[in-house]
Amino acid sequence: MNTLKFGEVCRIAADEREELLEFAVHLAESAGKTILPHFRPDSTREGLRIHNKLGANLGYDPVTQADREAEQVIRSAIGVRYPGHGVFGEEFGYQPGEGPTWVIDPIDGTRAFVMGLVHWGTLIALFDGQGPVLGVIHQPFLGETFAGMGSRAWYRHRETQRTLHTRACAALPEALCATTSPEMFSTAVQRASFDHMRQQVRNMRYGTDCYAYAMLALGQLDMVIEARLKPYDVQALIPVVEGAGGVITTWKGENAALGGDILACGDPLLHKTALEEIQSCLN
Repeated sequence: MNTLKFGEVCRIAADEREELLEFAVHLAESAGKTILPHFRPDSTREGLRIHNKLGANLGYDPVTQADREAEQVIRSAIGVRYPGHGVFGEEFGYQPGEGPTWVIDPIDGTRAFVMGLVHWGTLIALFDGQGPVLGVIHQPFLGETFAGMGSRAWYRHRETQRTLHTRACAALPEALCATTSPEMFSTAVQRASFDHMRQQVRNMRYGTDCYAYAMLALGQLDMVIEARLKPYDVQALIPVVEGAGGVITTWKGENAALGGDILACGDPLLHKTALEEIQSCLN
């Protein structure tokens, strides 16, 4: 399966970005309507069909018909509205285009989804060749949307909308931190780095997937540290976190658009300190 690479920047005018962000929100909401009938199915009827991508005895990476149907809805709508654009999604791979590329994860947090938990969401971003110019996180069961572009981000819960702002927290001992699972830190260096950071912060919360980044942008927590993310796992998160005033990079302080080991902080001073601590483990 081909993947994204850094390339020539596709210039997108500011007024066009507003229209594209509105379309991205529409895509996420449409996907949500497709997903919700599959969420928490009646246990007395036919359950949710789940396929393990890794196969027997190789681990657990679930995908459901909800993931696939939602991505198909998104791809179809993009094909009608912007037929020249590329599309890169978790379930159906990379379809190159002549313009920017839509980067989509129909359900980020499928493990939570199949267990009936709410820490999952639809992720949609638009990649211009160097980074995502806009991003949307949508949690349809809760009726929440987090969207960002450039220097601003906003949150909408049903009919209420407000600007997103991260909170100030420059000290690691005061930081509230989250990660999806300690199992994602699979190498010795990754485990050592994570264990070091876990011992530095006030609290570490697990099982959050994309929702942790949304809460960081909302000012409810201070740091997210994760490993081995794919472009479709992280691109939609970047404009939301940065638009709310936060910082998100790789563990080496580099562009996070292509994924990898990721550090996001609400306070730029906290990010600087945390990055130094991580790099002390990497060296």
